[in-house]
Amino acid sequence: MSKDMSRVKRTGGAFAATVALALSAVLTLGALAAQETGTALKPDDIKAEPFKDAKTIGRVAKGDRVEILARKSGWLQVNAGGKRGWVRMLSVRRGQAAGTDVGKEVGGIAGIATGRAGTGQVVSSTGVRGLSEEELKEAKFDEAELQRAEALAVAAADAKAFAAQGKLVARQLAFLPGPKTGARQ
Repeated sequence: MSKDMSRVKRTGGAFAATVALALSAVLTLGALAAQETGTALKPDDIKAEPFKDAKTIGRVAKGDRVEILARKSGWLQVNAGGKRGWVRMLSVRRGQAAGTDVGKEVGGIAGIATGRAGTGQVVSSTGVRGLSEEELKEAKFDEAELQRAEALAVAAADAKAFAAQGKLVARQLAFLPGPKTGARQ
């Protein structure tokens, strides 16, 4: 018996080494299983960051296979066609495409996303819920951002002309009720 093996046996290290090896194998298999794939449901841009106005670094075509790396709000970080970036969550179906022609079946993309294809009662959601409680607590007034938002405003006449082109109809909505007196704030 070698000097190293006798030392392992003496210290009880054989058991520890076996456990460590088994744990390493399980972690490796877990990491491989955690890699998720998907299929592009429609052509879309691959963005450098998970924002609509981020730099476009590539494109996915309908039916392209993608490797899903992470999720952030309504975006998925993917590897696709040698590009690593972000695509909209509703542009990718997780898992394999199951041989259907995506988008032609009743319900289309929203039907696939919700599992309600063919019911005529499609409700779609990406799971984006807005700001977390922590983000709301940390929010601070930013006058510069307010000015930037106000600079994007258009004249009422321009807004009405745009709405008329889209055949939109004006509707009057009631204001939300004010806070109840004595309510916790």
